[in-house]
Amino acid sequence: MRYLIPLLLLFGFNSLSQNKPTDPLAHTYSIVARDAETGEMAVAVQSHWFSVGTAVSWAEAGVGVVATQSFTNKSFGLRGLALMKSGLSPQQAMDSLINNDEGEAYRQVAILNAKGQVASHTGAKCIDEAGHINGDNFSVQANMMLNKTVVPAMENAWKKNEDLPLAERMVAVLKAAQAEGGDIRGKQSAALLIVKGEATDEPWNDNVLDLRVDDHENPISELERLVKVFRAYEHMNKGDLYVEKGAMQEAMNEYNAAMEMFPENLEMQYWTAITLANDGEIDKAVKMLQKIYQEDSNWRELTKRLPKVGLLEVAKTDFDKLTR
Repeated sequence: MRYLIPLLLLFGFNSLSQNKPTDPLAHTYSIVARDAETGEMAVAVQSHWFSVGTAVSWAEAGVGVVATQSFTNKSFGLRGLALMKSGLSPQQAMDSLINNDEGEAYRQVAILNAKGQVASHTGAKCIDEAGHINGDNFSVQANMMLNKTVVPAMENAWKKNEDLPLAERMVAVLKAAQAEGGDIRGKQSAALLIVKGEATDEPWNDNVLDLRVDDHENPISELERLVKVFRAYEHMNKGDLYVEKGAMQEAMNEYNAAMEMFPENLEMQYWTAITLANDGEIDKAVKMLQKIYQEDSNWRELTKRLPKVGLLEVAKTDFDKLTR
């Protein structure tokens, strides 16, 4: 009998669920939420479990988001979204999922739809400390926490950071949970998934952000860093669009904003320099490129390849300066 509990933990209470034995345990804390201004919907999660984002986080633009955790029933993700897409409310979808699950007592689930309506379930046999709090446009939930203060801290963080963009606001909630002790076992992985509030005709563009930290000693800090990288590349992408329109000053403003966030990033420096060159600012471009080449000479070789594809259009004498 002394092996019973480890085996149940290993196989995820398979005898009580519809799942295969490989379905993961995700004793964890998470938030599902909607930005009331943009309509974007998100799910963020942290756990002492490898690659938690591949099991807990589910989302579809224009439909909603689902977090399924504790002794995880991964099917709740796609099934919950499908039920909402068919017209059911989050609570109706939750009832359908839970009422047909023999392992419901071990499940923790949160569902949010595109209207900001939510439904949450914390099974009676989820490991303490466990619980959830929900309201308009959000639900926070956790199980196997060190302290019972984790969930209230998450709620407070969501409400007091309403001025932050959605991604940063979600990270703030995870940080608040960790500050209260978080998962009793510690930290390992985290994830953040954001989708548009309305589906488009280009579903491949409906995911706003999809970040996962699968194995890290400080996963939330790493997730926060990745969000910052995402913001920097937003500036880079905007700069590229301005270049296409011939708005070079606006492009440089965006590129400079990106470089200020990550001044050591050679990629950001490089394309800024190439933009300067194409705009006739050869001397400035040369100065930047020489520093880049000193760090990695492969960038010089890349510069030589750009004219062939029309990404560097300068006179031969200027080209020689740029590649020397």
